[in-house]
Amino acid sequence: MIVPPGSTIGIVGGGQLGRMLSIAAAQLGYKCHILDPHEHPPAADVAAFFTRAAYDDLDALRLFGRSVDVATYEFENLPVAPLDVLGDKLRPSTRSLAIAQDRAREKAFIEGTGAAVAPWRAVSSDDEVGAAAADLGTPVVLKTRRYGYDGKGQAWIREGGEAARAWRAIGEEPAVAEAGVDFIAEFSVIVARWADGRHSFWDSPRNEHGEGILRRSTVPCGDDIAAQVPQAREAALHIAEALGHVGVLTVEFFASRSGPLVNEIAPRVHNSGHWTIEGAVTSQFEQHIRAICGLPPGLTDLAGHGAVMDNLIGDEVNRWPDLVAESGAHVHIYGKDEPRPGRKMGHVTRVSLGTT
Repeated sequence: MIVPPGSTIGIVGGGQLGRMLSIAAAQLGYKCHILDPHEHPPAADVAAFFTRAAYDDLDALRLFGRSVDVATYEFENLPVAPLDVLGDKLRPSTRSLAIAQDRAREKAFIEGTGAAVAPWRAVSSDDEVGAAAADLGTPVVLKTRRYGYDGKGQAWIREGGEAARAWRAIGEEPAVAEAGVDFIAEFSVIVARWADGRHSFWDSPRNEHGEGILRRSTVPCGDDIAAQVPQAREAALHIAEALGHVGVLTVEFFASRSGPLVNEIAPRVHNSGHWTIEGAVTSQFEQHIRAICGLPPGLTDLAGHGAVMDNLIGDEVNRWPDLVAESGAHVHIYGKDEPRPGRKMGHVTRVSLGTT
């Protein structure tokens, strides 16, 4: 089914991803309706409609659902059951959401599709953390099963005696203990999938992190990663198909000496794909809109020879006067109220257009 231009797309969540989805949708002639509990979410600045409501407000969600022709979400830390009131209008479905927001369920699902992950154990007590560290061997990273992102809800165990401290550091919440990976590099595969099975990929970026937060994505990714991309794409597509996913899905990988290992999945457009706005013929945001609305896929080829995307974290956004004065720099400011340490305030992309 094709949702034609002029229709209204509902977006649950009003952060920067919702903002960039709304801009891409408007370019194709759609109106967007944002549902978010905050007073001034960034996406509301550029959308046609905005409903301020809690994500579990069933009455608000029903009204929201009746006002839109198709709906999507921009992040995964959402209550799943309330979104079921959106029914078939929601793309991707809550299945993708439910699996991605629980790390233990996610890892078991990924392994069930045939993809490889680092050795791991589900843990829910101090004793289980210690046993997992002994079984897996240190170093081990402890990650809360739910609500962890950008390095939050994580603690390292570098020797056996640190298990109790790590358990306290994550708030003594159910978690996964994951063997540390001696990886070559980190990269992601971003795939868009249609309801009829059509799909498209972008070039995989090399991702560089600092303090658990993505700092830079670079395409081309380099030979050490490129050799593992075909296998990683196959794994990502199997995951998308097993989910019945419609829209953009991001799979983060470690390039290891034994091949690509899945780190985690995000059932949405992703920070490591922001470079596609200027660096690809069709951005991840436009492609997501095309997929959920049933439009034909856009080309995902590089628009130039390559691109580098740098996040603007916290006070780094205050560099905007120099960045907007820089020739060739594409600056995106998200419209958030105040910079805080670790908060993504914007990004800047530089596209290589040289002829040599």
